[in-house]
Amino acid sequence: MALYAIGDTHLSLGTNKPMDVFGGGWEGYVDKLAEGFAAVAPEDTVVLCGDISWGMSLEEARRDFAFLNALPGNKLLVKGNHDYWWTTASKMKRFFAEYGFHTLEILHNNCHLYGEIALCGTRGWFYEETGSRKVFLRELIRLEASLKAAGEREKLCFLHYPPFYQGYICQEIVDLLEKYSVSRCYYGHLHSESCRCAREGIRGNIEYRLISADYLKFKPCKICD
Repeated sequence: MALYAIGDTHLSLGTNKPMDVFGGGWEGYVDKLAEGFAAVAPEDTVVLCGDISWGMSLEEARRDFAFLNALPGNKLLVKGNHDYWWTTASKMKRFFAEYGFHTLEILHNNCHLYGEIALCGTRGWFYEETGSRKVFLRELIRLEASLKAAGEREKLCFLHYPPFYQGYICQEIVDLLEKYSVSRCYYGHLHSESCRCAREGIRGNIEYRLISADYLKFKPCKICD
């Protein structure tokens, strides 16, 4: 049994917005994802850190979910800024059950256990986000709810947005990660040339790592056994 993570699959099997047109390694990315998941065993867990599907609704994203469901491993879905299909937890759970997507669960306002490790997460916040402070505070509430649910266990955090980028820092997010003694934080959102500006490594007591799909060459990052 092993734990993996990857972000930004940007699937578009039910819509007409394939990432292949951007080049930069995205050509044939659906096949590359399938090949990358070959290292994942059925009993493994993979956290998907947002921007999962371009579908505008659950129905539009259905083919993308079917693709992910058929890949090996159990998947935990974190919301990204382009996941417009995202709706209430009850509706998503009902939709996944209706279509037999039994390997898909959401990581949102909660935590999941991987052995004695707690997997926590939310979308997060980034300097390019134009929403109101009310939306930002809601993200902080969601993250803290997830971290609190973990209790005293070791905590890994999965965000879509990077908490650091060049001279930017989302201090409120970082403060929560430090407050709840998160040991490692994984994030996505950055692509192409932006990946060069990612901030990775240990900062304070936390290790940070970028796991966007193109950055990982579409092979999920193995975190631990």
